[in-house]
Amino acid sequence: MKTTRVQFANASGQTLSANLEMPLEGNPQAYLIFAHCFTCNKNLNAVRNISRSLSLNGIAVLRFDFTGLGQSEGEFEETSLSHNVGDLESAAAFLAKNFQAPTILLGHSFGGTAVLLAAAKLPAIKAVVTINAPFDPGHVKHLFRSKIEEINKNGKAEVNIGGRSFFLKEDFVRELDSTDLKDTVRKFKKSLLIMHSPQDNTVGIDEAADLYRAAMHPKSFISLDGMDHLISKEEDTIYIGNVVSAWVKKYIPIPKDEPIESERGVMVRTGNKSYTTEIKTGKHFMVADEPESFGGKNLGPTPYDFLLSSLGACTGMTLQMYAKRKNWPLENAIVYLEHGKIHAEDSKEKEGRKNMIDHITVKIELEGNLTTEQRDKMLEIAHKCPVHKTLHSEMVIDTKVI
Repeated sequence: MKTTRVQFANASGQTLSANLEMPLEGNPQAYLIFAHCFTCNKNLNAVRNISRSLSLNGIAVLRFDFTGLGQSEGEFEETSLSHNVGDLESAAAFLAKNFQAPTILLGHSFGGTAVLLAAAKLPAIKAVVTINAPFDPGHVKHLFRSKIEEINKNGKAEVNIGGRSFFLKEDFVRELDSTDLKDTVRKFKKSLLIMHSPQDNTVGIDEAADLYRAAMHPKSFISLDGMDHLISKEEDTIYIGNVVSAWVKKYIPIPKDEPIESERGVMVRTGNKSYTTEIKTGKHFMVADEPESFGGKNLGPTPYDFLLSSLGACTGMTLQMYAKRKNWPLENAIVYLEHGKIHAEDSKEKEGRKNMIDHITVKIELEGNLTTEQRDKMLEIAHKCPVHKTLHSEMVIDTKVI
């Protein structure tokens, strides 16, 4: 994914720091704003990994630091839930002015509470996603319960959250107690996806249940079974990103008109942090990678896996086309492929060692009431699929650096 550091001003004129994750070709299907958890920042592993997964699925993600956190200006003690909502509005205005108005809001933990409030103020938002989010804003008080008496007495107190010290003011606590999301969620007319772990010991699953009951349809709930509150396992963050990507495409407008070049060509991008590679062909996004043993992250098939997939898909399609034309009862064509290296018996290097050549083994399982003669013909036809012919033909690959 392509990450660009950007900045924008909040309502008070303070500069907020953000990263914009753009999918391949810079032509995203939608823009999403990611709101991080309470006192966290945009570089939390869960935030980065989920953003990457969304980007690999064609969605641009703006992840930013709320006022007073991470690399953003301002003092955290001067902020409140309404300030967070204002920051989200500023982020949306930045995207609308410089790129495209966002249609999706995603919030993790307390960020999920903020996006529910912000969505009601942003008419362009079509879909909202919450992850382990409290429905009752006052739920966050358990993180500093021992300091509430001091806050009420002195107007503020220093609290330690996640190993970091912050000052919280009485106004912050008072707003938590006075904010009720029931009416907001009931009226905001957005598609809602609630994702929550039953094992979340920070924000209980009852918060998700209350949110689901309050919201109107269309609404969905997905259990993040076995996950912790901060979604610390990378494989869990990838799962969340893939699920959100699939869900939102039912509820947001996706551009249908694309340049002809995009429909015909393939674009591939590999960054310098790993071998994870984005692939776009037409409107389809895919990922290639290498196994972890080769320095990759194993987030997708290897290049040779794609090569075998291409041959296998072409073989199966060709067999079905031929069977339909002949009106033969071929139900399924199942193709198994393996790639390796074998010795070339007729070629030797100067040192006398035999050269190795690529060897692809193809096994075809034909389901259907076919005769022996028909099965024999199917094998002949398999060798005539276009990709098979390409791999056997003399080929010129014209590569240029542009």
